[in-house]
Amino acid sequence: MDAVSAQILHILSRDGRIPNQQLAARIGLSPSACLRRVQELERRGAIRGYRAVIAPAARAAGFTAYVTIGLSRHTNEAQRAFERACLAAPQVRECHNITGSVEYLLRVEVADLDAYRRFHVEVLGAFPQIATITTHVVMGSPKDERA
Repeated sequence: MDAVSAQILHILSRDGRIPNQQLAARIGLSPSACLRRVQELERRGAIRGYRAVIAPAARAAGFTAYVTIGLSRHTNEAQRAFERACLAAPQVRECHNITGSVEYLLRVEVADLDAYRRFHVEVLGAFPQIATITTHVVMGSPKDERA
């Protein structure tokens, strides 16, 4: 990864809809050279896609919590089963396998506290491999660069 490719990635991470001609001008490349660079970054997997960042309120997701999960069994099958369950739960916006005293960190988005309570009881409560659940409610997000 050279400095030009890094600059392309930086600009696209802030504005994935920037026209190629504007991107090329900002970087100091010809439009055709810039397009080739972007296509190569896509081909190599450095750019995995383009998407809209939807406001949580537009998704009726006014309540966000980070939830740590400790499993009762530390086996590959228990982890795979939990990950499959997370993939099937639309409330789970992110699922990360982490190190430390617990195995998973989830970002959960739902409409409100009552919807989270239902998710906690009906969805997380249905996972037999969960030993501990700790919920951290998001009060505000002064910086959030997820796309």
